[in-house]
Amino acid sequence: MIYIILSVLCSVTVAVLLKLAKRYQISIIQAVTVNYFAALSLCFLFFKPDIKALHADAPWPIYMGLAILLPSIFLILAASVKKLGIVKTDIAQRLSLFIPIVAAYFIFKEEFNAYKLIGLGIGFLAIFFTFFRKEKDGDQTNNWLYPILVFLGFGFIDVLFKQIALFKSLPYTTSLFTVFCLAFCVSLIIVVVMLLAKKTKLQLVNLACGLILGMFNFGNILFYLKAHQALAQNPSTVFAAMNLGVIVLGSLIGIIIFKEKLSKLNYAGILFALVAIIFITLSQLHAIR
Repeated sequence: MIYIILSVLCSVTVAVLLKLAKRYQISIIQAVTVNYFAALSLCFLFFKPDIKALHADAPWPIYMGLAILLPSIFLILAASVKKLGIVKTDIAQRLSLFIPIVAAYFIFKEEFNAYKLIGLGIGFLAIFFTFFRKEKDGDQTNNWLYPILVFLGFGFIDVLFKQIALFKSLPYTTSLFTVFCLAFCVSLIIVVVMLLAKKTKLQLVNLACGLILGMFNFGNILFYLKAHQALAQNPSTVFAAMNLGVIVLGSLIGIIIFKEKLSKLNYAGILFALVAIIFITLSQLHAIR
């Protein structure tokens, strides 16, 4: 479980940085582009990926899928926050947990015991209550395309990373490096197009933010893959614990650091999340016996 905890810490840090970036008007796409350059550089320096090991039978469709999804989801996330607000976007992101859990059952043929079923059921309640807020008059919008894309994007990213972790003919660090390289290329193309269209301007502060973002993004994905390798027979444990852990820690940081106000239902959601994580952990312990 240590890898899940480390991945949660890195993930929440990335979210905090993105929130601060919005406050200080940092260009998200520029920061994300530099972020992937930093991540692939760290991957190369620390893990010495075996580039020669790449071959035609490598999971290139998965690599390309992640290369497009990873930078794109940042842009879609920002658009969703702008159109619908943070709350609705967060709900869509956390509900993406449904996609990989269904994949764990139908694609990866994972068996669910009673602990896991109870934990997942409570987990879905936690997601609803943690982000439940009453809508104000006039706050409704028809722009539900963005949260739907957020929901699908984060869900499929989880599933694709699971597939990479299970691909044994290549070192996972080589796959990770390849994904970062391709994601950087996709992001760079977007930045170049925006620069040519004069939709953005290069600024040093965006580069600095991207470097910091890259360090934590690298840690997030690396520990996430390690968690899947350590718990290869129980992917839903990683799927659920990761998402629910982010909810709990993210909520605590929101309350303590950003002074966000939560209702009684929101606090109940945090409690549900803790209980759900306990049940999912028990399911893992039960499976080992």
